[in-house]
Amino acid sequence: MARARTRRRKLSMTSLIDVIFLLLLFFMLTSTFSKFSEVELSAGGSGAVAPSETPPLFLQLKENTIGLNGQDVSLDVLAESSLSEAEDGAVVLVSLGAQVDSQRLTDLLVVLRRLPKLRVTVLGG
Repeated sequence: MARARTRRRKLSMTSLIDVIFLLLLFFMLTSTFSKFSEVELSAGGSGAVAPSETPPLFLQLKENTIGLNGQDVSLDVLAESSLSEAEDGAVVLVSLGAQVDSQRLTDLLVVLRRLPKLRVTVLGG
């Protein structure tokens, strides 16, 4: 008996290119293109601070609340509070609570950045 000869067909690349194009289109449409911004932080100095006539403002950042000099305020009204009336070069000391994540600190620093006359110092935990 003669064995039937099988002929191999060439592999078509058209369907592979279509699949790659669809995957590329899918990933382009589902990915997010967001602009990342920077928050400037400066390192602490030598510890010698020139005395100031105005006392520093104390801001306590907790997981759900923000305290400004002992009074609870929200993040939205923080810029309109006594921080906006502070003198040029006023010091704001930010104390972090135990459960504060980096996103909450970044949100606070973005709000404080709108007030360029403040000098913000984040106290270590």
